[in-house]
This record gives sequence, structure tokens and C-alpha cells, in this order.
Amino acid sequence: MAGGPPGGGPGGPGGIQQIFERNQEATIYVGNLDPKIDEEVLWELMVNCGPVANLHLPRDKITNTHQGYGFVEFKNEEDADYAIKIMNMIRLFGKPIRCNKSSQDKKTNEVGANLFIGNLEPEVDEKMLYDTFSAFGVLLFAKVMRDPDNGLSRGFGFISYDTFEASDAALAGMNGQFLCNRPISVSYAYKKETKGERHGSAAERLIAANRPIKDTPGGGGGPGAGAPPVRSGMPPNMPPPPMG
Repeated sequence: MAGGPPGGGPGGPGGIQQIFERNQEATIYVGNLDPKIDEEVLWELMVNCGPVANLHLPRDKITNTHQGYGFVEFKNEEDADYAIKIMNMIRLFGKPIRCNKSSQDKKTNEVGANLFIGNLEPEVDEKMLYDTFSAFGVLLFAKVMRDPDNGLSRGFGFISYDTFEASDAALAGMNGQFLCNRPISVSYAYKKETKGERHGSAAERLIAANRPIKDTPGGGGGPGAGAPPVRSGMPPNMPPPPMG
């Protein structure tokens, strides 16, 4: 293992071919990486979760700087799932890194269960947002919007679940609740590509209900496993999510 992580160098043996031949189920996507993080730092971090088979940080062909994300392939799937649980949202050089199953899985799981979280205290960061809302189901991402000049929170953020059951439960359970001594507002986020239309529509729910059934990463009893019971049922004017 001397000499650093396998597949780390841009011109290493195997090169691009390794990307396509890797075990996707044992591969995690790592995003929001600071420019100071290189293959060696990422390797040293991830090897704490289990044996690493390969590591790849896509780099700019001209400047040779990485593009803020990478892929880590573990030797077995259990270690990949463990790394996601342990490493997601930890801060490296002041930035919370994002860890999830590789980006193809993320796109497949995205159903539109996206929530806007407002009135956040300045000290609420991505990890606190993730930890608070992951109680309701499987989170695909949690993001606090920040001022690009000073990095300070702008007082709102976004989260996305892999099911509408989870997002409905979070909306009903958390809207108006206190987080760091301030009542937060929770609502379905506006869609980027349309004006005035929010996520959570009947059409999105119908599409989500008819998706092929796919095992959730890490087992764990399926989406929303461990979610607390919601006393108030569905939010007002919201059709109940389809069963099954």
C-alpha cells in the first residue's frame, strides 16, 4: 500500500477504464471538496471506514486542479454504506463534505420531494440540518445557502428526500418547530424550471409511485425507516402519498 492510493494519479494505470469497471454498489460519491484536499488526504480519511480499492478525483486538464468532487470505491459494499453514515457532512478545511452512493443512484432516487427550510439561525450548518431531518427518512442532500463572499448562512436552505412519505412527515413534524431557539418554516420548494410551481404536486407523486422498486442503500428497512410518527397526519391541502 506504500506510494499512496491506487488509481490516484491522473495518468495512473487503468485510467478511465477503472471508472467504468468499478463496483457501483461499493462506490461512494464525495462532493463539496475543498481545493486543498488531494487523493492522499481523501485516501487517509476513507481508509478509516474500510479497505479502499480505488479512488478518483476528476481534474481539470489544463490546471490539474480537481473539480470539487470524487469517487471512492471500497472493497465491499458494507464499508461504503458505513462511510456514508460516518463521513457525510463532516468538515474538511471548513467545508462539510457530502457523501452518498454514486451520482447515478442519486439521480435515480430524486423524485421531487424537495423542501425549503427558512428562518434558520446563523449557527445552523449542513450537518445540523442533515441530522435534524434525517430522522424522517433517507435524505439525498441537505444544503444551507451561503453568501459567496463571506461564507455566512443566508438563513435558509434546502433538503431532498427519496420519498414523498418522508418529506410529508418532515413538513408536518417540523414546520414551526424550534431549531437553535428560532421557529423554522418548512414548505415544498419552488421548482427551478417553472415560475410559482412547487414540488410535491400530484403529478410528481404519481411518477414517484410508479417508479421501479429499488433497494435502498444500506438496507435499513426501506425509505423512512425509523421515522417518528406524525401526529397531525398529512399537511393541509396535500393529497396523501400513494401506498405500496
